[in-house]
Amino acid sequence: MSIIAIEPQQKLYVESDMLAPQVVDFAQGSAAVLCRRCPGKFEPNDDSAAIVQTASGGVVLIVADGVGGGPLGYKASSIAVQCVAESVQRAEPMSDLRPAILDGIERANREILDLGIGAATTLSVVEIQDKVARAYQVGDSMTLILGGRGMLKWKSTSHSPVGYAIESGLLNEVEAMRHNDRHLVSNLVGCPDMHIEIGPTRLLSPRDTIVVGSDGLFDNLHLAEVIERARCGKLVHRVKLLASLATERMGKSSRDVPGKPDDLTIVLYKP
Repeated sequence: MSIIAIEPQQKLYVESDMLAPQVVDFAQGSAAVLCRRCPGKFEPNDDSAAIVQTASGGVVLIVADGVGGGPLGYKASSIAVQCVAESVQRAEPMSDLRPAILDGIERANREILDLGIGAATTLSVVEIQDKVARAYQVGDSMTLILGGRGMLKWKSTSHSPVGYAIESGLLNEVEAMRHNDRHLVSNLVGCPDMHIEIGPTRLLSPRDTIVVGSDGLFDNLHLAEVIERARCGKLVHRVKLLASLATERMGKSSRDVPGKPDDLTIVLYKP
């Protein structure tokens, strides 16, 4: 399915169990989205996503992963993506989106805390305006910016003990995949001490790709596997390749490959 976006709009993916990716075309590029429930799971999908086109033609990508095993993770992720999407859409045309995104995240944090049940979610947001991208991060959902030949131009840092250990060089990727604490997250929307990490601005080249995904993707594929499948080809085909391997891995685990059943959300964007 392809949707031509010619006016400000938003596409929300809440409690979704999509059989195939959806493509949204914008003046500034195209995005493909897949938001799918964990295989064999009967509870709602704890992942939520949104794609927003602003009044000035900017694009905002949003992925949230509600804390599994906690109360109403799906509700927390839904609140997060909707708060950011609504805040961005209310921004004045041609205005800087940074204040709107930060306001949306902070509003989501307050609303989730006000539930009073301990719900929480990760949140990754990427804004693209005039071919310049900037990411915002809370938790361990991840964002990558890839070149057409597979160069990793930028990667977000997971807000977790294992994520920080990787960044400091204390763990490599294989060790991290097997670490006993790999599922612990140290920063979440819905926590009183939440903090927002703002990434640098990055000028996008015509063949660049932005990948935003929940840990259903990054806990089941090595970074090199994500890059190889996401870097080129039609967006729908790329998402299908990523989802197919991640789903296959969810059903098995060995010493050589990771494997963790989980909800799965993938958003790819190309200018």
